[in-house]
Amino acid sequence: MKSVIVTALALCTSLSGFAQDFKTMDIKKHIEFLASDDLEGRGTGSLGEIKAANYIADQFKNIGLKPAGKDNSFFQPFQVTYAVDGHPHTVTGRNVIGFLDNGAQKTIIVGAHYDHLGKGYQSGSLSPDSKNQIHNGADDNASGTTGLIELARHFAGNNNAEKHNLLFMAFSGEELGLLGSKYFTDSPTIPLTSVSSMINMDMIGRLDDAKGIIISGWGTSPVWGRVIPAVAEKSKIRYTVDSSGVGASDHTSFYLKNIPVVQFFTGSHGDYHKTSDDADKINFEGEARILKLIAGVLEKVDAEAKEPEFVVAGNTHSGRTTSNFKVTLGVMPDYSYQGKGLKIDGVTKSRPAEVAGIQAGDVIVKLAGKDIATIYDYMEILGKYEKGQSVEAEFLRDNVKKTTKVTF
Repeated sequence: MKSVIVTALALCTSLSGFAQDFKTMDIKKHIEFLASDDLEGRGTGSLGEIKAANYIADQFKNIGLKPAGKDNSFFQPFQVTYAVDGHPHTVTGRNVIGFLDNGAQKTIIVGAHYDHLGKGYQSGSLSPDSKNQIHNGADDNASGTTGLIELARHFAGNNNAEKHNLLFMAFSGEELGLLGSKYFTDSPTIPLTSVSSMINMDMIGRLDDAKGIIISGWGTSPVWGRVIPAVAEKSKIRYTVDSSGVGASDHTSFYLKNIPVVQFFTGSHGDYHKTSDDADKINFEGEARILKLIAGVLEKVDAEAKEPEFVVAGNTHSGRTTSNFKVTLGVMPDYSYQGKGLKIDGVTKSRPAEVAGIQAGDVIVKLAGKDIATIYDYMEILGKYEKGQSVEAEFLRDNVKKTTKVTF
């Protein structure tokens, strides 16, 4: 991954041309509610998540956004099946969608997932003996959800009519595999052809000035390199860039539909996916500064003479957690797929899978002579290989079995 570190130099430069300050007390209020024990970790389809969805919808309504979900509501429901103690259960997740209608032809989407791990029964917890323990998810992702609400408030109340409409969306099912954003991009409530770009926020609550923020999706459009450096310099925030549009959050679903994306992230920490990710560890003032930066970026993109150009980005995002794998196929799994095998939702350009002829929609059923029933079988196989080694892959395309040689 090619990274660039930029330190803001203009310490005395006025910020008058950019977004106004965001209030730390408002940020604190939202995060403390969303990450409270009363919401029991906002597990997908849980009562706690429903309470969070209602809170977000009420905020959108009070701000003045139009409902942009199903049946003229703020909610876009979808079915999710996941296992609890080995038994599959189907629940309803709900994206929460509000629309700021500026009468424009094109729309910029601003998103963040609001679900988390609940009480530890769905997979993902890194805390020992985590079942029946509340995972409040203050940074992941009450912080991003709060950013969504406050950015909506800012743009609905700034007395400006931007050149784009703005769609604010809180995704459910992210922790189960980007399910809410994938559902939206497969069943959009506005035409995807009208979407100019997508801005995502996932874990923006732990700003450390020495480390700064990580900005992913840089390589998905030249627009990010044109507008972000100047805004970040004025905001006095250090940043690192990742060119890839594929990563462990909801911007990926939009990138796979050829939409320019960018994501803001303050980095991993020891409380990630643990019961200790609580509101008292959030840097509220730091999040306010990040929201000011994001608002400035959005304003600059809105002011561009042309719509952002989509570019196929080169590198695969490493995600939020470290990996022991030395090799990768360069694919994005379809986490919502319920059948046997690894269904491919996206393929990264020039990576082993694409070179071997594997395409989006294919289902890999065997790799290196071993059957693949689930993504965990696939991960176990990857862990045994080194770069330069080759294996045979067997996959289904339109129910026709095919084989190919993959070189890592």
